[in-house]
Amino acid sequence: MFNLQGKPHRHCDGIARRTFLRAGAFGLTGLTLADLLRAESEQHIGSSQKAIINIHLDGGPPQMDTIDMKPHGPEHVRGEFTPIKTNLTGFHICELMPKVASIADRFAFVRSLVGSIGKHHAFQCMSGFDENSLKSLGGRPAMGSVVSRLLGSPEDEVPAFVDMMQGRPFVRHSARPGFLGPAFKPFRPDMNKLFERPLEDGMKIELSRRSEHHATSLKLIDSLSAQRVHDRRALLQQLDRTKRELDATGMMDAMDRFTQQAVGILTSGRFADALDLSKEDPRVVKRYTCGTPGGHRAATQETPRSSLKFLMARRLVEAGVRVVSLSISDFDTHSKNYPRLKYLLPIIDTGIHALVTDLEERRMLNDVSVVIWGEFGRTPKVNKNGGRDHWPRVSPAMLAGGGMNVGQIIGATDRHAAEPTKRPVHFQDIIATLYHNLGIDPTRTTVTDPKGRPQYLVEKGEVVRELV
Repeated sequence: MFNLQGKPHRHCDGIARRTFLRAGAFGLTGLTLADLLRAESEQHIGSSQKAIINIHLDGGPPQMDTIDMKPHGPEHVRGEFTPIKTNLTGFHICELMPKVASIADRFAFVRSLVGSIGKHHAFQCMSGFDENSLKSLGGRPAMGSVVSRLLGSPEDEVPAFVDMMQGRPFVRHSARPGFLGPAFKPFRPDMNKLFERPLEDGMKIELSRRSEHHATSLKLIDSLSAQRVHDRRALLQQLDRTKRELDATGMMDAMDRFTQQAVGILTSGRFADALDLSKEDPRVVKRYTCGTPGGHRAATQETPRSSLKFLMARRLVEAGVRVVSLSISDFDTHSKNYPRLKYLLPIIDTGIHALVTDLEERRMLNDVSVVIWGEFGRTPKVNKNGGRDHWPRVSPAMLAGGGMNVGQIIGATDRHAAEPTKRPVHFQDIIATLYHNLGIDPTRTTVTDPKGRPQYLVEKGEVVRELV
């Protein structure tokens, strides 16, 4: 699948991170996170392999048809699906999610997610912010880009941030680096050959207006060896030296950082191997493979094969990637809500169950935070086309792993699943919690904007106290 030339390279700094941290804990009083990260960067010490898998349910999942069912509500709200018991006493979810029901104690179910801006993209799930926040400076960066800035290095053999989103969140550039610049954009492998997600005509036009490249090539040009790549990069650096001295914006340095990492990733082969599912145990592949679901497949929904995205995400974090984002499409059920969910939810059920149990068996679940959510919820009332429309007032989310307190339900809604009645949780609260799980204090850590001003990672979000 991938043609890579050149030998893998290893780095050895002679200092174990655990030893370094122990010295910091006992001998370097007053050591701040910024100091630690700076010292790690200078010593080329990678931090612990905690990671995030951010799963976006493209289009907006219906809360009352998934984890917040209303069997005693009005007919147009409770719908046609039956609630089933989970292994959490008194907690029921949709009959189309039996595998998740069997391991519900591994999740925290948030029934009161609020703060949606009502836009069809994934940027709020990637950052916690409105897409217009700090727009004059380039916009806020996605969480993965921030993590790449804080914890990544150009010498890493795998990128800190990999974006596998397709469809709407891809077209609308949801995983963008914002004011951090192109050096911290995600690696975005071309997923179209692996997973089908047809674009609507409007999205094709929207995508064509963007002039930037949309995917990072994982293949060296035929007959171009790894040594020649390094030689050419060195030559370009010499030719660019004068221009670099005149570049007040720092853009050339930023691009060189990204190029340097790209060359390292290509010549190591480790990242490409993680994306190659043929290298996985067939028994594990089968575990992640969804059977043929019933219902109706809409034009913008993916094939059952998309459940294998969850396996690819596990392989990427196992290889060392810090943040992986992926999408499953399409929950934008303005018509045929129930037939479309009969097709889509079994795919989700298979992928989520396989991912969480696989991480647990590999003893990775405590270090890997998994979040499953969408840009908003769906209307309580079913429309004349048998669909549910956009509903930004409340939506569902599921979290697992990351050392969080799971096996609980957070928040509640009214009998129509229309408004939160208990413990509203904001998008930024979830983002803050994910940063916390990586060992980053979201309320004290800052990244610098192009004007040299420090910007906090969240503006009004707080770590969800029930989860930590």
